[in-house]
Amino acid sequence: MPHILIVEDESAIADTLVYALQADGHSTTWVNLGGQALEHLRQRPADLVILDIGLPDISGFETCRQLRRFSEVPVLFLSARDSEIDRVVGLEIGADDYVVKPFSPREVSARVRAILKRMAPRSEPADATPVFEVDTLAMRILYHGQALALTRHEFRLLQCLIEQPRRVFSREQLLDGLGVASDVGYERTIDSHIKSLRAKLRQVAADAEPIQTHRGLGYSYSPDHA
Repeated sequence: MPHILIVEDESAIADTLVYALQADGHSTTWVNLGGQALEHLRQRPADLVILDIGLPDISGFETCRQLRRFSEVPVLFLSARDSEIDRVVGLEIGADDYVVKPFSPREVSARVRAILKRMAPRSEPADATPVFEVDTLAMRILYHGQALALTRHEFRLLQCLIEQPRRVFSREQLLDGLGVASDVGYERTIDSHIKSLRAKLRQVAADAEPIQTHRGLGYSYSPDHA
């Protein structure tokens, strides 16, 4: 039974979510402060966190930032604000989805099911060759069993993406992964590296598209398209 942590300071909304999620077969815990959520997650991991942005102690954004220091648990943001910048910020700091209040409990339940389904490990035949194999000591990555001829930056960029499947990374986050300062105007060099990587991946699997573009947000690795 998946366990959902609800972080919401309005009891009426929390009660609605608890009812809908438990009816959908999930166990739930409700806290009303970001600090409580962080402490709870350090002691008892959850399968997913529903996190309100407007909390009384620290914002949902700051709660998520602190959470990402020790956990990659999926996060679904709740917010009364429907601005593009809030959605972008939420996704950039590591959220998996974003729902605007007022919302339908059925919609939230459906989004929770979708996130949990995406995050569920997929079984492969025992003799199946992994899509990607990373050798950090040799700084080498194999794609469908074939070694890729990668530059140092391409290796680190691809490693960053494939280590966290389906997570959307902004250009700034990818630059951090390369060890390049994000304030020196190099964001667009990420696009050049991605273009080069895609060309090398297509030499191995012409019809695959493992690196996905998220317009206005960044890039992710999709195992479903690898």
